[in-house]
Amino acid sequence: MSPPADDEGVVRVTPSLRIPLSELQFRFGPSGGPGGQHANKVNTRVELRFDVAGSPALGPNQRARLIERIGPELRVVVDDERSQIRNRQLAVERFRERMAAGLHIEKPRRPTRPSRGAKERRLTAKRQQSERKRSRRPDIED
Repeated sequence: MSPPADDEGVVRVTPSLRIPLSELQFRFGPSGGPGGQHANKVNTRVELRFDVAGSPALGPNQRARLIERIGPELRVVVDDERSQIRNRQLAVERFRERMAAGLHIEKPRRPTRPSRGAKERRLTAKRQQSERKRSRRPDIED
């Protein structure tokens, strides 16, 4: 069973970016921690490596943004499941999510001003609060 891919041999990160599976390097090893005989003899841990700096699939702007946010190499390690195939699928999915997050461009915030009605409501509330507190004060007569 192959990792999740839209086209055969390609991981679709964004609508405009597709990474060939041949650019992803997979290494397998035993999962750490307790698990008895199964964990000790089966290589279910998956380590996925992707060379951001040397990938021909990335454009120059994409590469620069990813190197700035992620670094020159992206490494994903998964040992959540007992199955190597499932861990490999999870690694590719996490790779896709991290790449998409690294390429995401935040919209610049456009500063807004309070509306006239909002200003009036705020000032009215302040006046009411001031009047409420003034009415609680004892009258001092000289």
